[in-house]
Amino acid sequence: MQKGIFEAKKKDGTVYYRASITYHRKHISLGGFDTKEAAARAYNEANRLINTPALTINHYDDESPLPFEKWVVILNFRDNGIYFSTPIYARSKFFYYYLSPSDVLKFDIDDLFYYSSHKIMKRGNHLFVADYGMQVNILNRYGIRSFSVSGRDYVFINGDDTDFRHENLRIINRYQGVTEVTLRGKKKYRARINVPGYFIIGHYSSEIDAAIAYNKAIDILKKNGVRKNYTPNYIDGLSPAVYADIYSHLKISNKILNYHPK
Repeated sequence: MQKGIFEAKKKDGTVYYRASITYHRKHISLGGFDTKEAAARAYNEANRLINTPALTINHYDDESPLPFEKWVVILNFRDNGIYFSTPIYARSKFFYYYLSPSDVLKFDIDDLFYYSSHKIMKRGNHLFVADYGMQVNILNRYGIRSFSVSGRDYVFINGDDTDFRHENLRIINRYQGVTEVTLRGKKKYRARINVPGYFIIGHYSSEIDAAIAYNKAIDILKKNGVRKNYTPNYIDGLSPAVYADIYSHLKISNKILNYHPK
């Protein structure tokens, strides 16, 4: 058996072959393969990557015997001396996270520890990680709600929607039911709620006032018999006394105050 190739058995007794390589005292698993020839090709490819500095991520092609993720992992370890199990390629102030050869995300170096241990998954246009058994949208790390809309609730400042560096994200609407609007030349925050059918709760001078007004509307609707399951806004940094004072003084639309389900 070639160096780095090991015979193994699945639970049903089927024989397969595992390939691995050791580099700088780090044991790197290359995956499982149906034949020892396929495992050997993967080992030889990994060895070639380690010993050929001219090879970069751009040289990967679909005929490679190695999975693309392993290609990225090995090249990052070779070039940067740091091993990550996720497909990260680090630079001095940021890093790339490769979902595929053509789908690449960019993050601040401060997020390196998190994404080195959290694999990013993609479903449609949503990007998730598995965290404590739950799928968590990566936008949540920026205080952006999971189903916020790019261009309405947040924007990528440089226009690149793969650039998740903190300096490139500006949050417009942080809270559920709250939208920044301009009324008679002044910036206001509109709160509205689906009852069903959208009802405007009111327009407020601050984002926090609008978010609390949304919560107050939820309480009023529930008291009036609406059974819909609303998610209230969590307001960080406000003491209960300050929250209660703002809550008590906020004016709510009469349409909400007088709404009763039929």
